[in-house]
Amino acid sequence: MQIQDLLKQTDKLPNVPDVVRELIQLLNNSKANYSDIAASVSHDQTISLKVLRVVNSAYFGLSRKISSIDEATVLLGMDKLKTLVIASGFSSSVSQVDGIKLPEFWAESFRVAELAQWFAKRTERVDADEAFTVGIVHNIGRLLLHLTEPDIAQDIYALVANRKASRLKAEHDLLGFTTQDAGKALMDLWKFPSGLGDAVQQHKRPFAEGDPIPLACVLNLACYISACIRTDRDLDLVRDGFPSAVAKAAGLSAGVIYELDDALMIGEGLNHLLG
Repeated sequence: MQIQDLLKQTDKLPNVPDVVRELIQLLNNSKANYSDIAASVSHDQTISLKVLRVVNSAYFGLSRKISSIDEATVLLGMDKLKTLVIASGFSSSVSQVDGIKLPEFWAESFRVAELAQWFAKRTERVDADEAFTVGIVHNIGRLLLHLTEPDIAQDIYALVANRKASRLKAEHDLLGFTTQDAGKALMDLWKFPSGLGDAVQQHKRPFAEGDPIPLACVLNLACYISACIRTDRDLDLVRDGFPSAVAKAAGLSAGVIYELDDALMIGEGLNHLLG
């Protein structure tokens, strides 16, 4: 099988709103006109309602109710609005997927995104907005596989669940490529910045292609901490297993290991977007 066999099934691909794609394509454009973006967001009723629900939640703790995207932009700033719009747009991109519980899938993606952003803010090598975005889409290849080839996706799951193969080996054996490869291909199709796709493709094994990409390293760390949160791992065990070489390649100081208790508190702030 080729990755293009998945991408050719255009009727099954996630339907990401245009305003979300536009925002992601503008991530590195310092001259972008974000007032036009805010106007586009306002015209997308689904995204606007979800974003305003989060803005008015305890997560932000604002002193008064916000009733418009323009108000949200003024009070929160475009950076926070971007993250909310991107998260909302992706979580609305599909309504049902065989073999995936979407609320759990997106809740995990949101947590990885916030963790990636947390790590990115502690290094000068990674942009925090890019880290958040790549966290949201880090598992989009698995979503693509379940949408287009649900039977193969189930076979891979069975091999992993029965401990007959690692996820990586099972995907290579049954597909000939990984879902990270598929994720990059889908992001390339959407014309997202190439660095985002490269990070998704390489984050599982950031040293496999030679010099690691800092964004891929940050994503690797975010996935590690998210797994620790999911399994309720003790802080000492989290520190013992922390991939210090990956952290160093991301440009993080050795002292970040003593801040991991804060990272472990990151959780469900964006889950209002799933309603």
